[in-house]
This record gives sequence, structure tokens and C-alpha cells, in this order.
Amino acid sequence: MAFESKYVWLEGNFVPYEKATIHFMTSSLHYGTGIFEGIRSYATAHGPAVFRLKDHIKRMYRSADILGLSQLPYTEEEVYDAILKLIEMNELEECYIRPLIYIKEGGWNLSVDNTTVEISVAVWKWTNYLGDEALNRGVRANISSFPRHHPNITMTKGKIAGNYVNSVLAKTESVRAGYDEAIMLDPNGNVSECTGENLFVVRDNVILTPPRNSVLEGITRQSIITLAEDLGYRVTEEILTRDQLYIADEVFVTGTAAEVIALREIDRRKIGSGSMGPVCATLQKAYSDAIHGRSVIHDDWLDYVYTAIEQNV
Repeated sequence: MAFESKYVWLEGNFVPYEKATIHFMTSSLHYGTGIFEGIRSYATAHGPAVFRLKDHIKRMYRSADILGLSQLPYTEEEVYDAILKLIEMNELEECYIRPLIYIKEGGWNLSVDNTTVEISVAVWKWTNYLGDEALNRGVRANISSFPRHHPNITMTKGKIAGNYVNSVLAKTESVRAGYDEAIMLDPNGNVSECTGENLFVVRDNVILTPPRNSVLEGITRQSIITLAEDLGYRVTEEILTRDQLYIADEVFVTGTAAEVIALREIDRRKIGSGSMGPVCATLQKAYSDAIHGRSVIHDDWLDYVYTAIEQNV
């Protein structure tokens, strides 16, 4: 995957990609105290549009609150404007957007107090996280030996950089074992989520998903719940056990990077027909329509790059 673009928004300025550097002695690099978001822009009939941009920025600022970072140098509105302008300057339509909050100075005493905090944003061309073939066939997963963090260890509602070591360990283990993705259990042994996606189960045309207390509250997750309810499905948040996955009619995962992907096999057990099921297929299409501006009912989920820039001129 190529991350290079023409420009990066670095600490309030648009700079060439090759000059977008941060010093080695930034404590966030050493201690994992960064806050990030994963956001995507899609091609639409009205030009590039960012999916639920304001919701992502709001969650990023809430994550900063969770970590205890205060006095952020820019408002949510300033970051919003910078992202749209950055997409325009890089002449991109389909792209991934990575804003990052980090400690620029201080933090070496393992406290976030009395620190200087900065924000930067990069954008780059993007294809499907799990591969284009996964959209049609689904992927293989296993139950990881690494459980999801206890919610009182690292504050799992925040997209905090250090939290993702947990995901890296689980994903690496699963890929080395020949799988595409890992499913993580919570500290009580119940199903939580995957390394970078939320998880859904379909049983008798009812959609089940683990409760919010044990997962990152994914924006794609909430979008899928809304779309499913629009289509007449009943969606229930409830505790799920590992064996409920094995006997499900369908299992699928959702996330900004992965979008909507079926799990066709878990722990070498075929799920349903062993391919993407009808509920996942229906929601995959509904989500694709929403992100590409083909869904009038959810057009408010999109921020059109050039329209928004013109309004702010």
C-alpha cells in the first residue's frame, strides 16, 4: 500500500509529503499516547465526499478527553476544514484520511499534564483493507488467543494508538496461522470484536451484535445498524458466546477500512453456506449506496469536498 501524497496538513500548515516529519523524541512515539481516526472519502456523482466526517472528528476529540489530553490546538471545525482542503490539494476522490493527535513536547514523566499537543492529517489513495476478493467471497477468521483489553486497563472507547498493540498481536498470530482476521473475546470470554472491525451475527433473520460496553463504538457499526433497521431487520445488542458464531446463519464484520465483509469460515468451521449470505449482501449494497451518494435518505452522512469548500470561502 502506498501512503505517499502531495501534501500533508502538519501542525496547522500544508507541507509537501516528504517534509511532513515529527521529531524522534516525541513521547507519543515511545509510549503510544497518540489519538487517531480512520476516515474515508468516496467518489460520488457530485465529486469526492467524506463519510461521516464530523462524527469521526467528534469521536477523536472524545478519545482525547478519555486519555486526558486538554487544550487541543485546533477546534473540530478547523480540523474539518483542513481535511477537506487537504483532499482538494491532493486531487483525490477515493482516499483514506488519517488525523492524529500527539504529544509534541513533554510526556516523559508518564503524565499527559503540562504537555504540548499537536494535530496532523495525512490522506492517501486506498483500496479495500481485506482485499477486493473479500467483498464477494468473505474471509476466514479464527478466535484469537489474545483477549480484548479489559475496559479499565486502557480505556477501550478511545482510539488510542497504544491500544492497537492488542490488535497487532492478534492479527499477526492469525495471519501466521493462515487466517485473514482474528476474532477477539472480551475478558469474560464472550465475543467482542475483530482486530479492526465490529462483528455481527445473523440468526433466523435477526441481526445480533455485542453490546457497546465491550467494543469500540464504531461509526460504521452504527451506520449498519441504522441501515438494517431502515430495511426492516431487527437488530439486537446482546452478549454472544463463541459457539453462537459457529451455528450462525451468517457472520459479518464492519469498519471504515473493511466496510462490510462476510466471515465465511471461523475456526475451520463453515459459516452458513460458506459464502456471503443474503443479509450481509443486502447491507453491503445499502452501505455502498450510502457512501457513494446513491442513498437520498442518508445524504447527510456525506460531506462533499468542493461544496463544503465553496461554502467556507
